[in-house]
Amino acid sequence: MQTYSYYADGKWLEPANGEYFETENPYTGEAWAQIPRCNEKDVEIAVQAAYRAHHEGPWGRMNPSERGAMVRRLGDAVANHADRLAEIETRDNGKRRVDIHPGLTSWLIDSFYYYAGMADKLEGSVIPTGRDEILNYTRHEPFGVVAGITAWNSPLLIAIWKLAPALAAGNSIVLKPSEFASASTLELMKALEEADLPSGVINTITGFGAEAGEPLVTHERVRKISFTGSVEGGARVAGLAARSIKSVTMELGGKSPQLVFDDARLADTVHGVCGGIFPPAGQSCIAGSRLLLQAGIYDSFVEKLLEVAKRAKLGDPNDPHTSIGPIANKIHFDRVLGHIECARQSGATLACGGNAVNPGGATGWFIEPTIFTDVTPQMPLARDEVFGPVLAVMRFDTEEEALQMANDSNFGLAAGIWTEDHRRALNLANRLEAGTVYLNNYFDACTQSPVGGYKQSGYGRENGWEGMRDFLQTKSVWLSTAREIPPPF
Repeated sequence: MQTYSYYADGKWLEPANGEYFETENPYTGEAWAQIPRCNEKDVEIAVQAAYRAHHEGPWGRMNPSERGAMVRRLGDAVANHADRLAEIETRDNGKRRVDIHPGLTSWLIDSFYYYAGMADKLEGSVIPTGRDEILNYTRHEPFGVVAGITAWNSPLLIAIWKLAPALAAGNSIVLKPSEFASASTLELMKALEEADLPSGVINTITGFGAEAGEPLVTHERVRKISFTGSVEGGARVAGLAARSIKSVTMELGGKSPQLVFDDARLADTVHGVCGGIFPPAGQSCIAGSRLLLQAGIYDSFVEKLLEVAKRAKLGDPNDPHTSIGPIANKIHFDRVLGHIECARQSGATLACGGNAVNPGGATGWFIEPTIFTDVTPQMPLARDEVFGPVLAVMRFDTEEEALQMANDSNFGLAAGIWTEDHRRALNLANRLEAGTVYLNNYFDACTQSPVGGYKQSGYGRENGWEGMRDFLQTKSVWLSTAREIPPPF
């Protein structure tokens, strides 16, 4: 049993109350590490360290080029420890190793390099005021202390999405990972020590929402919150932040539709639809969990879809041949099974899957790839985020009907369109209420492209220039060059 400490002010610290909680390996269901159960006292230590680093230490006074060079070193540190980080994340949340390591050694490291290069390119502008004796210009400035609250499905990815732009923008940060998957973020702190940033620039506290998350969000010296998680969690964070008028970025849930038209290439589209939901066991906020099929291809497409889904190999997430890994924690495992039972009771047809299984004798939390047909738009399965390997299949006749069904959701994170008619694809992309639209592909992402949602999927953006802008405030400066100021009256 491994015991972790939390990280603040450049030190590894024990929780103030001396308490820890266990984290479990989803593949075996067994506890393997103890995580600090931080409370308000620990939050105070971390936030004050971040505040000193920004307002009193060298970080806030560092010029942008110097800061960019340090952020680049963070990417180098992650590259040096990618194997260890991937191993711990797979052990702690069951994410397939092949889904972690290539990202760590490519575009997640590139996130640090990308934002490092952006640090000294935050140019303001001169505003034409129509008055010759007035110079008005803008500056982009950091908030100071940022709180980054991350989810359990992709802890390293989400942490880096917040760390890289926040630091390049000149902020210091306190991370708070989910209590269901904290170990890889603590291991990330060990790796980042190698970059030798000033103490307090990066801090991580662990624990539960009420004991650690809420004191972090409400701390008077935290001026910006970046949250990734459920709609319910986001609403709670937004409400707490509103009490002291703090800026918040929200990346929340999704119920993303994939629209398949009768001219789509059958084999490619089936593979794309399956790849958009099943490999991460549905545990992605952009998972394409609603499949909208045009009536003329409904039966043939479902037949091919079932063939592909039934070939999926469930098993050890460390095995490169595993198609689908386990559900990340027992609480969510039970929740997904509850959604499946609800779909059965609602009248949807279970076409395949739907069962908890133990592939290869594994003792963890596995659910078969599950497909329901005959789903209607008002069924809970068509409206509620399951966040599991469960696909809801619906039928449409016309393009307008497909658009109406796709937009008939409280969510708006992503959508996919499969068609060989590029005019149709671009027209629908403009009309879909979603922050990301995929045309004849699904699940692509890169550091340079913004990610975020419409409606209850959140607000603000991560990645790209817009992701950097969310960690900056704009200041307008007015300078008078007049030789004298006339009397006011």
